[in-house]
Parts: sequence; structure tokens; C-alpha cells
Amino acid sequence: MENAKLSGMSREALQACLAETQAAYDAFQAKKLSLNMARGKPGPEQLDLTMPLLNALPADASLISESGDDTRNYGLLEGIAEAKKLFADILGAKPNEMFIGGNSSLELMFACLQIAYVKGISGCAPWCRQDTIRFLCPVPGYDRHFALTEYFGVEMIPVPTDENGPDMAMVKQYVEQDETVKGIWCVPIYANPSGIVYSDDTVRAFAALKPAAKDFRIFWDNAYCIHHLTDSPRTPLTINAACEEAGNEGIFYQFVSTSKVTFPGAGVAALNTSRENMDELSKHLGVQTIGFDKTNQLRHVRYFENADNMRTHMKLHQAILKPKFDIVLDMLEQEIRPLGIGEWTKPEGGYFVSFNAPQGTAKRIVQLCKDGGVVLTSAGATYPYKNDPMDSNIRIAPTYPSCDELKLAMELFCICVRLAALEQLTK
Repeated sequence: MENAKLSGMSREALQACLAETQAAYDAFQAKKLSLNMARGKPGPEQLDLTMPLLNALPADASLISESGDDTRNYGLLEGIAEAKKLFADILGAKPNEMFIGGNSSLELMFACLQIAYVKGISGCAPWCRQDTIRFLCPVPGYDRHFALTEYFGVEMIPVPTDENGPDMAMVKQYVEQDETVKGIWCVPIYANPSGIVYSDDTVRAFAALKPAAKDFRIFWDNAYCIHHLTDSPRTPLTINAACEEAGNEGIFYQFVSTSKVTFPGAGVAALNTSRENMDELSKHLGVQTIGFDKTNQLRHVRYFENADNMRTHMKLHQAILKPKFDIVLDMLEQEIRPLGIGEWTKPEGGYFVSFNAPQGTAKRIVQLCKDGGVVLTSAGATYPYKNDPMDSNIRIAPTYPSCDELKLAMELFCICVRLAALEQLTK
């Protein structure tokens, strides 16, 4: 294809490019590929990195925690002290403000929503008894966050973002003037899917909010706080420090897990919030369970020993993931940039690249990829109710395929972007 922006081509040249691109697409269909890039899953090589974790508690190991409790037995609802310290060090939090759960941070998010919905928090009526409940949703955002609030019938309001984070003027207006607004979803470091890192001013603006609703909470999902793709990562202000400085410690729930550090199906998740919030949540969580898997918590602590060792371990992940992100970004630069038919983020960490296709083509591109043998995250998934009003955003998840598979997948993706753009231009 001619190396020139499609918008400047004659109709005849566009028709020729369309025929050429269609032929390339047909050739890919003939290969009968079967690749799945729908979710940001660690690849097998990443999972192999942590296999020694399974031997961290040999048969003759003591399973007694530092508090003297037997981790094989009931009790310690909030988790073992060693795990609280480990995760507190990761987040810059206080150990007594940590709750250590099972393998899933989404489970803890669901629990926080469920408690507010069924029982109410901060002395307020349960959400199920309030006429309208709203959540702010920075977009593009994480589809599973949106699925959680949609499950509880919460009305979701999209909030645009830029390289510094959400539009804080809009956030402030909603939160401080509308008592039906009960929360906001945030992925502050390497946001899903854009990969942006919230600026310190944005974090301070969150900490300074004065909500109209007493039961408002910031759901601060710090899933990628140590998932760097660079040797010189940024060190943004923590929500803990900002809220302590603002005297607003109870405004946030912060979540983190080892899902992409060790094993997604057998990791450890944690919740951080003020002690007052923790006591309230624990009262309800103590009805749900007598305690999460403390033996697995101990296994992780014995394996890593401290937060610095966990950060060092993440460099092994970086060595695997950086070449994959380079494949995606290099291919987009070579195949899409000269044609002027897309824009994308260049993340310094996290698990995704956010791609914006020509308006009105995202669904077509995703379907073309699927028909060509590569499954992507559904178009629209990065918006509440799966409704991207521009039909433009596509989440690219490079982590699971091998490098060779990823090269094939990205070659097909670029062909599909060209094909959809050409179809639109030649209508």
C-alpha cells in the first residue's frame, strides 16, 4: 500500500488500496488462526516465574504466623500481620489499615459495593433503599469495574480523561453537588486500558473532595502499581499520603493484588482504607467468612519476605512483557501512523495499549479480527454499558500470546484497521 495518509488519496487510489487490503485479509483468513487477546492475562512464561512459590511452605514448615496463630485454622478475618505489612509497604499504607483477602481484588470490590447496597455505610440508608445511586466512570476504563456497578443497578456517568487522569473539574462538580453520586472508579497507575499515570495534582484533587454524600467512596484500584515496563518508573503521590495531608482518610477504598505478580488464580488480594472504614467493613465481612486463605498469605510472605523483593521479582515480568509491548507499538508506528487512521497510548507499565480507530469503525475492526482468527476485547467494553459513543476505542492486550503469535495478531490487526477505514472512506 502507498505510504501516504488515506485522507489525501483520490477515490481511485482508495479503491485500489481497498482491493489490496482485502486480498491481504483474505490471505490471513486462509491461515485459520486461533489467537485470543480478549483479556490481559499473564502468559505461561510469566506464570512459570513463580513456580518456586509452591515450595515456600514445605511439609515440615511451621505454619504458625508471627502472632502465634495457626494459619491452617479458623480466625484472623483481616489476614495475618506479615501479609498486612507486606502489602502496606507496597502501597505506602499503615499495616493496621490493611485487610488481606483471597485471590481476587474484584471480590473485595464486590463486597464493598454489596455492603453499601444491602446494609449501608457511614450511617446512611442502604443504597437499595435510596431512589438513585450514581457512580463516576473515567473512560476509557476497566470493563469489570463497570460490570460490578451495573450488577447493582448503579447509574454510571462517563468522565473523560487525559494524560493526567480524570477531568477533576467534572468530578468535583458531581461529587460535591450531587448526593446521589456515591463513588468513582479509578486505576491511578497505568490505567486500564490507557496506561496513564495520575498526576500528583490529580491525586491531591481527589483527596480534597468534599462529597455531598456521606457514603461516597473513591474505589482506587491500584492493580498495576509495581507493573513497570521501564527501569525508571515514575513515583506518583499515593492516595494514602494525599488523604492524610487533607485530613480525609476515610474517603477511599484502595485495592491491590498479586494476580499478575504470582498466580491470578491463587494469589493474594488486599484492601486498604481508614481504620474506621475497616471496622465497619469487617463487621459485615465477618458474617460472610471466618477467614480467607491464611496459608496462602503465609506462602507469599515467606516467598517474597519483603516489598523490595517483590519489586525485584517484577523486573522478571518486565523482561518478558517489554518486547511484547514493543511489537505492538512498533507495528502501529510502521503500519498505521503513516496512514493517519489511528492514535494510541504508549504506556510505561500495566497490561494494555489503548487504540483509537477512526470514529465508527471499532466494532467493525474487532469483528474483522475475530473472523480472521484473533479475538480482541469487545468494542465498547471500555465504556459503561458497553457503549462507546464514538465507536472508536479498542483495548489491545499483548501479554498472553507468544512474541511470534503477537506479531501475527498485530499484522492482522493493522490489516483490519486499514480495511475498516478504507471501507468507510469508499462508501
